[in-house]
Amino acid sequence: MLVKYMKIRLIILLVITILSVNHGMAQFQVAAEYRPRTEYRHGYKSMVTDEDKAAFFTSQRLRLNGVFTLDKLKMGISLQNIGVWGDVPQQSSTSNQVLLYQGWAEYLFAKQFSIKIGRQELKYDDERILGNADWAQQGRVHDLVLLKYEKSFKLHVGLAFNQESEKTKTTDYNVIGNYKAMQFVWFNKKIDALGFSLLFLNNGLQNKSADASPVFKTAFSQTGGTRLVYEKKNVSLFGATYYTAGKDITLRNLSAYFATLGLNAKLDDKWGVGLGWELLSGTSQKEKKANPNYTNKSFTPLYGTNHKFNGFMDYFYVGNHLNSVGLNDLYGNISYKKKKFSIGLIPHIFSAANDVLNPAVSGKVMPKSLGTEIDLVAGYKLDENIQVSGGYSQMFGTETLKAISGGDNNGLNNWVWVMIVIKPDFLK
Repeated sequence: MLVKYMKIRLIILLVITILSVNHGMAQFQVAAEYRPRTEYRHGYKSMVTDEDKAAFFTSQRLRLNGVFTLDKLKMGISLQNIGVWGDVPQQSSTSNQVLLYQGWAEYLFAKQFSIKIGRQELKYDDERILGNADWAQQGRVHDLVLLKYEKSFKLHVGLAFNQESEKTKTTDYNVIGNYKAMQFVWFNKKIDALGFSLLFLNNGLQNKSADASPVFKTAFSQTGGTRLVYEKKNVSLFGATYYTAGKDITLRNLSAYFATLGLNAKLDDKWGVGLGWELLSGTSQKEKKANPNYTNKSFTPLYGTNHKFNGFMDYFYVGNHLNSVGLNDLYGNISYKKKKFSIGLIPHIFSAANDVLNPAVSGKVMPKSLGTEIDLVAGYKLDENIQVSGGYSQMFGTETLKAISGGDNNGLNNWVWVMIVIKPDFLK
């Protein structure tokens, strides 16, 4: 087996050598990632009741990534298999499917200007609006054309239009959980210690009317805003604000906003601290009940890496809490790192950004407090290619959170996870 492996490796290296001789700028890189994660869930994403039993499972992701560069051309491909241990029989003929995660080509017209087309990740700023959602085993990718200019500043323009098949009539789109059309412009500039970004994103969702005749429309919303980061010595200050207008998927008027402020400080080579606040606007349940033509004031963070924000137990904006009462999130963090070991503690204090009605008392508005979440995470780097990490989280919910998402706020709502990440470079 070892001899066979060495022969295959020699053949691959020989091919790469020939390519390098014929094309002086040819480069080839192959890397992999294997990531199993075991989770114990008892109140993850929503609070449990006395009758609910805990969930326990192991999921995994296996990726093979390749990038080929030749003069002004670069091509990338990423194959992926995801699943849960035991989700198919041992001798299933249809199990273990490998799917395309990324597949793109990029051409450099000049050193600072290029075009990148195909299936690709989008990661901008802190990934609040556009991110690759890497915590999810499946990740997040987009099919689009991306124009990039990067010199004294960065300017990216993305253009996407989705269809589920090759049609002969109409452009109606029926894939749930995806946009029909999307365009964005991102600008980034750094001046000494100050960095700032501007983002404008036009998002089009397929609407289907409830009329007898099938009338299809595209509901467009526009999100724009800025993010500022000031870094000086061991202190980093950041702030961002975004506003969304236009129509939601039901063609209701949209007027929603987002704001955040925070700081991170490195006390020495081991200790770090931070403090931050986020506000995502929401729609009052009282207004919804009183006015059928209400304006949707609930901010949606669109296609960001939402697991990074608002607590690791994913109670908010991870496929949930959309078009709801919004969120105020006051959080802190304290971290310690020594050699290969790291540990962090992140508490969150949550409250609703708008009115929540008491389901038991008609017309009565409940207190805005939603609860407190405590996240504890730790990691250890075995070597350059292997990282072991884990965490414990607990939600101390309130009656108001119970009114929004159900469950029992007096129960023990917790979550435990352990993950191994193995990321070797095979060829470089």
